[in-house]
Amino acid sequence: MIELAPLMKVEVTLEPIRDLGETPLGRRRIIGITGGVFSGARLSGRILPGGADWQVIRSDGVAYLDARYTLETSDGALIYVNNKGYRHGPKDVIERLAKGEDVDPALYYMRATPWFETSAPQYAWLNRTICVATGARRAAAVELDFFEVK
Repeated sequence: MIELAPLMKVEVTLEPIRDLGETPLGRRRIIGITGGVFSGARLSGRILPGGADWQVIRSDGVAYLDARYTLETSDGALIYVNNKGYRHGPKDVIERLAKGEDVDPALYYMRATPWFETSAPQYAWLNRTICVATGARRAAAVELDFFEVK
């Protein structure tokens, strides 16, 4: 049986959306990551600026999320995160999100699968751990809850 255990809460702060328009894959958007914080029972720290979410809005309205960024733990370790997932919901809800409105995340689907990579011995367990995440899009940030799959 699969169990989920809370791993950490993450808040990622964002630049304004760079909309590249319609490409052969869909509407391409790039959203730069300016920083943020994360905290959990086994790790906490800050998100370094410089990452981004390379999104594609598909023709069916589903946003394919492909965020890559670096965590710096409170003890100085660096952890690379590649977080892929989907966001979708009723058209009116997604339009409200696009306007920067604060929308209850229960009204839309935002799920992801974060993968970790680190050379820090104290966090090596992340290199072999499957996680899932739920999310909420805010005007200038994304809030995520990461769960370890046991």
